[in-house]
Amino acid sequence: MNNRLKVLRAERNWSQADLAERLEVSRQSVNAIETGKYDPSLPLAFRIADLFGLPIEDIFQRGE
Repeated sequence: MNNRLKVLRAERNWSQADLAERLEVSRQSVNAIETGKYDPSLPLAFRIADLFGLPIEDIFQRGE
């Protein structure tokens, strides 16, 4: 799955640790999601979307 998480985080000048704290996950989890090594659970994807004020589909897209 492709995602815009790194771009959205950078637009807010948040570090991976900042985002992780807001989402109540580890920094390693944020890194794994950003690099495509891990797809977030649906509840976590909703928390991410809510945090950025965007629909899930604006953040996550189906991979090729």
